[in-house]
Amino acid sequence: MTRSDFMIKWGVYALAILPIWFLEVYVLNRLPVLGVTPMLMPLAAVAAAVLEGATGGAGYGLFVGILCDAAYHGTNGAMTLGLCLLCCACGAAAQYALNQGFWGCLLCSAAVLAVIDAGRILLRLFTGAASLPALLEVAVPEILWSLCFVAVIYPWFRWVRGRIVRLLRL
Repeated sequence: MTRSDFMIKWGVYALAILPIWFLEVYVLNRLPVLGVTPMLMPLAAVAAAVLEGATGGAGYGLFVGILCDAAYHGTNGAMTLGLCLLCCACGAAAQYALNQGFWGCLLCSAAVLAVIDAGRILLRLFTGAASLPALLEVAVPEILWSLCFVAVIYPWFRWVRGRIVRLLRL
């Protein structure tokens, strides 16, 4: 792959997250279900990681993590490093242990959302912000509601990847 092809590929992936970001920040944020809104941007990073592997997943996770830190309140830079490492792990798992299909993406997405919410829960427990049952009442519905969108996000990224392959004839 030439440098130009590389730039086009990741530029298209960068544009592919815009509708997901718009949906999360401007539409679903105003329509909470069970009092929670879904996290879609980490799911987009996982979908790209599952399709592109460990190295591509880490790079895209870093990019999406920066966007998440800008969009989400109170992350303090944790999403940048966290999504980079989690997407690297998901890409490697999908490449070597799981398949790179929908079920692999769903499993990796569930794991990533669980790790993100576990980190949030541990932080709030450590600071005494809330009790464990109260935090779980938010985290569990948020994970389940977010996972519903894997059925939309994974096909979107698979379609985008197909167009990239056709465009660049890889």
